[in-house]
Parts: sequence; C-alpha cells; structure tokens
Amino acid sequence: MASALSSLSSTSSSLLHPTFTGNSKAPTQFPNKTAPFLVFAQKKAKKTRKIILKEDVTDVGKQGQLLDVRAGFYRNYLLPMGKAQLVTPQLLKEMKVEEERIEAEKRRVKEEAQQLALIFETVGAFKVKRKGGKGKQIFGSVTAQDLVDIIKAQLQREVDKRIVELPEIRETGEYIAELKLHPEVTARVRVNVFAN
Repeated sequence: MASALSSLSSTSSSLLHPTFTGNSKAPTQFPNKTAPFLVFAQKKAKKTRKIILKEDVTDVGKQGQLLDVRAGFYRNYLLPMGKAQLVTPQLLKEMKVEEERIEAEKRRVKEEAQQLALIFETVGAFKVKRKGGKGKQIFGSVTAQDLVDIIKAQLQREVDKRIVELPEIRETGEYIAELKLHPEVTARVRVNVFAN
C-alpha cells in the first residue's frame, strides 16, 4: 500500500510540476495527454479615460481642455479634488453650445467697437485749448485724460484713458491719436491744439 501511495504521489507531483525548456521565445507546453496548453506573456493594457478639466492643473492642462489621462490618475487625484470630469455626449453638447455663445458675444463686441470707431472717425477733429507760450509752444502738455474728457463732453461716451495712444503734444497743431477699442479695431482721431 505504501509503495502504491509513493508511486501515486510521484506521478501527481510530476504532473503538478511542469518541466520548462531553456528557450524563452518558444511557448511552454505542459505535459497533458489530452490537449496541448500554450502560455504566452501578455502585456498589461493601459486604461485611459477621456476627461475635461474643470480648472487649470499644473503639468496636465488648462481649464476646459479635453485630455486622455490614465484611469488611476483620474480616479485617485483629479476626481476627488474636483479638478476634472469624464466626457459624456451631453457634456460635449453643452460645451459646443457654450463655445457658440462665447463666439457670438465676441462678434457682438467687435461690431460695437467698429461702430464706435466709425463714430469717432466721422466726428472730425477734437479741439483742445491750452495757454500759449512763445511761438507754437504751449504750457504743459495734452494728455490722454484731456482727450477722454473732451470725448465725454462732445459725444457723451465713456472712454478708458488706457486705450488712448497720443504722441507727445507740447506745441499747437494737428495730431493723430489712436483709440484701441478692440484687439482688432483701432480708431484714429484728429486732435487740434490751439493756444488762447
């Protein structure tokens, strides 16, 4: 009986412990009489998620940007911190509507700036009076704030003095000032300086 158990254990242990060959490129075959069993190494698949950032994330991207990030990074960092959300068809539709609204607003602002530029250029010259000195000299100089005050008095339009570009004016004469009403729209106005 003991010899039957020892032969059974040696047979079962040889079935449980496969023999491997030294050739690593060839598939390993296990000793099984019924069907050959092949083992191949599999590469672990990298899981990514398509997300949209809710705020700027350093070394990742800017707010509103669509990105592919690893699932673990999204699950462990971006989602708990509330910095991103998964992209869904509904979210893509909302983003498209928002982009169209922003584009329409930009077009409206640009058209208003073009209309305002047309008004400024058709008015003619703005007249500035200063105390005169010798010859064409005037006391002091004409500043952007002076031009803003004159525009407000004549056209009842509020203009920020930071958008006004004036050459240095220290004499009487006619000068050209530029008003940057929009990044793509600049109005050129004439300024006549008189001495009284």
